[in-house]
Amino acid sequence: MTTRERVLDAAVAMTTEDGWAKVTMARLADRVGVSRQTVHNEMGTKAGLAEAMVQRELERFLSVVSAAFDAHPDDLVAAVRAASLGVLEHAQDNRLLHAVVSATHGADTELLPLLTTHSASLLAGAKAVVALRLSAYDVPLVPAELEAGIDMIVRVVLSHVMQPSGSPAATADSIAWVAARVLGAELPGR
Repeated sequence: MTTRERVLDAAVAMTTEDGWAKVTMARLADRVGVSRQTVHNEMGTKAGLAEAMVQRELERFLSVVSAAFDAHPDDLVAAVRAASLGVLEHAQDNRLLHAVVSATHGADTELLPLLTTHSASLLAGAKAVVALRLSAYDVPLVPAELEAGIDMIVRVVLSHVMQPSGSPAATADSIAWVAARVLGAELPGR
């Protein structure tokens, strides 16, 4: 495991245990067993650390999406359903996501904008992966319509990640139904 990975693991653990406000480069260095300068060399600033934590979690979520599409190469609706279900289940058990979303006081709210108002890179990354995966399917939409459909699907999934409204399975069924209509795909059994 690299020093960067060890620093990120420790930062996630500290954030979920004590809150983001109590994460400092010095405490992080002590926990990892390296110098504070090493932490700064690996992460830059505390803001850089936050972005790296969120980016790593995004990559983990997107690997779930890719695996779902790989498992359903001939059925777009099943792939969207499996990807949505996988993401929602992963979110349900994600301690960092829960720590960020449930932070309601003081400096702990520093991380929330990375997932909400300043989420351009998160959205762009997610949409790029979904667009790449959809390119393997015959979707009867012109590029602008496909882009709008991908944007809508990604935003709906992220909305349910941030504020679930039902079980992951029921939500994934609903997202698959909407995606089928938006993308012009056939629903199974119809």
